[in-house]
Parts: sequence; structure tokens; C-alpha cells
Amino acid sequence: MRWRIPSRLWAWVGILALLWLGLASPVAARIDPYVNQYLRVSGPVELPLDAAGHTLTFTPEQLTDGKNRFQSACLNCHVGGATLPAPNISLSLKDLRGATPPRDTLQALMEYQRDPRSYDGSDSSYGCRPVPPSWMDDEAVNYPAPTAKRYGASFQ
Repeated sequence: MRWRIPSRLWAWVGILALLWLGLASPVAARIDPYVNQYLRVSGPVELPLDAAGHTLTFTPEQLTDGKNRFQSACLNCHVGGATLPAPNISLSLKDLRGATPPRDTLQALMEYQRDPRSYDGSDSSYGCRPVPPSWMDDEAVNYPAPTAKRYGASFQ
């Protein structure tokens, strides 16, 4: 005697498989492979918020969003971690720490985006456009910063 599986059961198996694939894969798809491979992030990471030692935790999805925002707003001048207006200054943490004021925290990077200054802090930076709150609120401005911070950390 041969077993026969009812077609209704196969339909339910198919629906459940599609639901599982549809619900499980978007999370993985939202994480850019660049974030995993080059930023070396596969789970939440803490990044320094300010000079007092406070931190913020970012998920790989948030870093992917930051990478996408960085690409749309900053990539014209910061290709591969370089700084086109000043090629001897990169986005490495060493160079970010050496700026005046230091730009090695999320708060410092956000302040820089609001009022870009030269590396030594003496003049306005005409190579980088300011990002006013009317264009991006603090949360939106903060999203590219973790990506840049994490990117800089990968060059230490």
C-alpha cells in the first residue's frame, strides 16, 4: 500500500515555507555585506558617544542605514576612507583624534557635521557642507556617524 499525502497538506507546507522565508530573510537582507565584512559587525556594537565615556549601541541594520546615508551625502569627498580636500587626512580614528577639536566620538562628529571646521579648527571647512537641523534632525545626522566611526576603527 502506498501512502498518499493530501494536496491540502502540501499547500499548507508550501504556505508555511513561504511565510518562514519571507519573515526570516528580510532581516539578513537589510544588513549590507559591507557592514559584516569591512566594518566587522555581525551583532550590536557600542560606540563612544562623548568624551565623558558614554556609549550608544547600534545594530548592524542601523549601521547599514548609516552607510547608505554616508554614501548619499559624504561619499563624493570620502571615497575609501580618504578625504579628497585633504588627502593626507583620512577617516581613521588616529586622524579623527588628531583633529582640533578631536572628532573621535559620535557627538564630535555630529557637531562637525553641523559646523564643519578645518582639521586644525581654525577656519570653516569649505570642502564639507554644513548639515543644518532643517535638512536633517540630530537622529538622522547621527546615523552616518557610527558608520564613519566604525570604519575608522577598522584602520587602527
